[in-house]
Amino acid sequence: MADDLKKGLEGVLVAESELSSIDGDEGRLIYRGYTIEDLARNASYEEVLYLLWHGHLPDEGELTTFADAMAAEREVDDGVLETVQMLADADEEPMAALRTVVSELSAFDPDAGAEPTDREANLCKGRRITAKVPTVLAAFERARRGKPFLSPREDLGHAENFLYMLNGEEPDEVLAETFDQALVLHADHGLNASTFSAMVTASTLADLHAAITSAIGTLSGSLHGGANQDVMQMLKEVDESEMEPLEWVETALEEGRRVPGFGHRVYNVKDPRAKILGEKSEALGEAAGDMKWYEMSVTIENHLSEEKGLAPNVDFYSASTYYQMGIPVDIYTPIFAMSRVGGWIAHVLEQYDDNRLIRPRSRYVGPDPMETEFVPLEDR
Repeated sequence: MADDLKKGLEGVLVAESELSSIDGDEGRLIYRGYTIEDLARNASYEEVLYLLWHGHLPDEGELTTFADAMAAEREVDDGVLETVQMLADADEEPMAALRTVVSELSAFDPDAGAEPTDREANLCKGRRITAKVPTVLAAFERARRGKPFLSPREDLGHAENFLYMLNGEEPDEVLAETFDQALVLHADHGLNASTFSAMVTASTLADLHAAITSAIGTLSGSLHGGANQDVMQMLKEVDESEMEPLEWVETALEEGRRVPGFGHRVYNVKDPRAKILGEKSEALGEAAGDMKWYEMSVTIENHLSEEKGLAPNVDFYSASTYYQMGIPVDIYTPIFAMSRVGGWIAHVLEQYDDNRLIRPRSRYVGPDPMETEFVPLEDR
């Protein structure tokens, strides 16, 4: 039994965590005992960060202190902005740019020389990383559009400030609330691939910046973080084809194409986050007087659910939600990282608190040395 091969570590229990739990059969997600529905509808992203990092929801005083401290860390060094501009000029992929810049942030972090397991230093570094990622991402997107960088504002919330830096104007209450809710929904999700890679890196006693850089690299893969971008590209393709959504889906399936945004490694039913984002997508469509993207999504969901038994994951409705907010399609995955960085940091803190080097085995299936003769170079 010990030598049973579990490709992809599927079903293998490798850690204990107090952070989040997923019930794939019931479609339930909790952060430290609180349902995702309660948190998404009633708590801000800053409150959820505090919960994940400190173990309890903050009171008003704790939240004010925490949010103010994080807002004060939003500015980035001029050297970082020069790198952002260089990457934009080179037409670098957004996730690759984010990976590069997050790694560079360690050069300007006053706690960079602290011991990797120093919890207080890691909380400070985590706060800085989380605060600066939106600044970096907004600066990169504006640089690509040839627009000047906008300094972050400390009088705006985390979600609201990002939308301001991205678009150059304060978002209305509906947009700010919707985006904040999206950040809450994506903040953590058990031992997913990017979280696991962050923990593996941390288990070697590499520092927090190295662990988060590893996580960003892992999230960049299309099997993990890129599905929401794929969903929006699909919806736009359906729209441009002038085909009915059901006709387009059936044609795509007949051609052997995969419809993105459906199925999940853990959930056997509809992703609870998809339910909440679906409501937001509908509300945004109603506010704009254009229900096209939402209705198209619902039509595809109902068809694949009834005919194929497939349920949508979080990426399916985050696509139309972000698109209706005017967010460029190719920064959907970096926005995923902007939210998930909070969960990555929380898991790395847990790893450091009870560290053991993560070092699984593989089964050798190469040639038998008894049947392999070494031939000197001159005789090969």
